[in-house]
Amino acid sequence: MGRVSFGAAVHLILTGELPSPPIARLMDAILVASIDHGATPPSALTARTVASTGASLSASVAAGIMSINRHHGGAIEDCARQLKAITDRAADESISVDEAATRTLAEMRETGDRMPGFGHRYHTKDPRTARLFELAREAGVDGVHMQAARAVEKAFADAKKLLPINVDGAIGAILADLEMEPAAFNGIFMIARTPGLVAHVLEEETREKPMRRIDPVNHGYDGPPARSLPGQS
Repeated sequence: MGRVSFGAAVHLILTGELPSPPIARLMDAILVASIDHGATPPSALTARTVASTGASLSASVAAGIMSINRHHGGAIEDCARQLKAITDRAADESISVDEAATRTLAEMRETGDRMPGFGHRYHTKDPRTARLFELAREAGVDGVHMQAARAVEKAFADAKKLLPINVDGAIGAILADLEMEPAAFNGIFMIARTPGLVAHVLEEETREKPMRRIDPVNHGYDGPPARSLPGQS
């Protein structure tokens, strides 16, 4: 306590090793990147809906956590495993990672499968990915999974499809290059998202009427105005 950050402690408890300060900073950034994505994700909607019934904070947050699964948060693990398959293919077939990515995406198109961790509803280039990759490079992390992720993004661009590496894909690639166990990746997302769910539940309990019909899309923000963080201009 008071000596290592929360991200470093998460790394320690999941791997048994205390990370270097740059990797600890990277772990912190990964947790911050997933702490909250607004009121529209299934976990937030679920937590708020349960809270509106008068359920306890623990029950409401637990309901939100229980909605994190294969289709919500699962892209982190799925992307990491797919990137490993691409790097394995490059080695097995004695081809470049770029070629392995191109062949893999072609096969996925034929079967109707989608590449997890790529594409975004709003961003043509996810700014969170750029920041996480920057911190990863500063920490000396840029292994085969990050290389494969860039190869997939290039293959999409060559095919005239703007499907950037999104934050889930970036986190999956980085955690895999940190040699963490992919089975834990959805759990890391849960750890990160919990503070956001607590905030949603508290807001629902203190500001909204019980048993209201929660609109999954139409939300407005009435919190504090934009402020600068220390060190920002």
